Amino acid sequence: MDNKLAFKGMTAQRKLILQGFVLSTILLIFIAGLAVLNIQQNLNTGYKNFGQILSKTLAIESVEITKDIPETAKAETLRAHSDSILRSNNDIAFIEFRDANSNIIYSSRDSYYNQAQNAKISVSSPMVLKKGIDSTIVGSVMVGLSGSIIDKISTTTRASLVFAFIVAWLAVIAIVFMDTILITRELKQLHEGVQKISSGEFGYNIECKDSSKEIQELCDAFNRMSNRLSKYNEQTMESITLERNKLEAVLMSIANGVVVCDNHDNVVLINEQGKKLLEVTDEDILNSKIQQYCDTNGELCFKEKIELFKDTPLDDMENAPLSFNIEVAKNVIKSVISPMFSRNGDYVGYIIVLIDVTKEVEMEQLRANFISNVSHELRTPVTVLRSYIDTLYNYGNDFDFNTQKEFIGVMNQEIIRLNTMVNDILDFSRYESQNVKPVKTLENIVDIINECVEQVKILAEEHNLVFSIMIEPDLPKVMLNKECITRALTNIVSNAIKYSPDGKRIKIRAERSRVNDYLEVSVEDQGPGIAEEYQSKVFDRFFRVENDTHTVKGTGLGLHLVKIAIEKHHNGQVFVQSKLGEGATFGFRIPFVAPAEEEEEYIPKNTINNDEMPNNDNYENANGWEISLEKH
Repeated sequence: MDNKLAFKGMTAQRKLILQGFVLSTILLIFIAGLAVLNIQQNLNTGYKNFGQILSKTLAIESVEITKDIPETAKAETLRAHSDSILRSNNDIAFIEFRDANSNIIYSSRDSYYNQAQNAKISVSSPMVLKKGIDSTIVGSVMVGLSGSIIDKISTTTRASLVFAFIVAWLAVIAIVFMDTILITRELKQLHEGVQKISSGEFGYNIECKDSSKEIQELCDAFNRMSNRLSKYNEQTMESITLERNKLEAVLMSIANGVVVCDNHDNVVLINEQGKKLLEVTDEDILNSKIQQYCDTNGELCFKEKIELFKDTPLDDMENAPLSFNIEVAKNVIKSVISPMFSRNGDYVGYIIVLIDVTKEVEMEQLRANFISNVSHELRTPVTVLRSYIDTLYNYGNDFDFNTQKEFIGVMNQEIIRLNTMVNDILDFSRYESQNVKPVKTLENIVDIINECVEQVKILAEEHNLVFSIMIEPDLPKVMLNKECITRALTNIVSNAIKYSPDGKRIKIRAERSRVNDYLEVSVEDQGPGIAEEYQSKVFDRFFRVENDTHTVKGTGLGLHLVKIAIEKHHNGQVFVQSKLGEGATFGFRIPFVAPAEEEEEYIPKNTINNDEMPNNDNYENANGWEISLEKH
């Protein structure tokens, strides 16, 4: 059983060599056996012929020595003659003489018993007496041969043949072995060359010196194949490298993040936007499992979705990619997983597209809050108006004039409030339009400021607020749309009124900006202020800051409309400066458009910071500033 297993474990080459070795051995043994058998037969035949000649010779000699002696002396004569022959030749086992009647005249069997027992061949010849032309058979001679000579010859012959065949067998084995070594060496060279090719070392050549013609042709064919593969590989690698570079360039230039994973979930490629969104480096994520990535909350945000992706048929995923959101560093990232196939249609992995939807999510939330706030804000004045109108309609005759006037005043305030909200919504729709280009004219900013203050006078009186208006002297007119700027400034002032405590001051300034040639208008209140993290968002649409001590209802569009009016339609800038508990300053800057003779650098006589302004209610002209004060 073990031998069978060992034989099965051999290579085909070794099996062939072993089979050839066995067959050659059997063939040599068979040939050697035939040769020995043939030689033995020839020796036996020759030996018999030798015995026949010997018996004939002895018959002739016996006739000659006994023809002239009496019958009584013949036996003794023949005995003496036989003894001389037997003593001189060990190969003759016995000699026996018979008369014409086959009676024994003399036999050496009795005298040479042991020798006679070794006889292997017996040969008989007649004894013929010739008288003239006549011949008479007077008896016969039988000679027994022991075969010792033939045995020695046979033994020597067999040994020689066996030796010769063993030498021949060893020579054949040596030739086969040497030929096998040479063939194996050449095959090893071919095997090494194939391994080099399989490992990608194209262009590797085999040197087959002193090889057979067939092996040399095989080596030449291999070298030609290797050189062609090398050239093809160079061309293919250049093409693959070019295509890969194109692909990487495309992926790297995509605005969205792209993560490419193989079918073992290892990240093989990620573009710059993807690293930015996931806040990782190449060392952190390349060749790692994408399921091990954790979001801001420390959760494996991709693991569950990728398992769902793998459990879903690829055809379904190809038609409807898996989409979900993750959160990284307070950013909401939409992730879309799609399967990836080769040109042959084989599945090779998947691609995760990362899209930053933080703004969209925030805007959706703001939009939802806006709808909720607007619905609530509209419901309040409509409810108040309906209640007051219904009361006046049914019970107006029961009220005196002052009560009716008070009712009408409340109704008027609610109508104003409702009108403001409707205007904000309409202005938002109008200002956001791409085709809107407001007509601009040269206007004096002082007139616009006074008009705004006049519009909000009643609202300021309700809260016992006062305005401090500070105008830098000699301000040139500005090219602007009066309605647009009036609306923007009114929104800022109204916002200051809403958040200012009763009895406080609101400061309005108009001056040249310290940076570039801009007109700067600012409104400072003494309200609760705005936290630093909200200051970059206060001009966003629908955004509103809720304060624990003073919550004011609104649509969240007022400051956004200011930003659109200033930045989009007047190429200006909006700004806010605030600290919690210290009030806030909102303002804007728009470029001057002055007459040609006045287009020289202007340096104001003096500038006064907010903190340098005195804290009393009355100001006088000082330091080149024109100060106008209105009390309400």
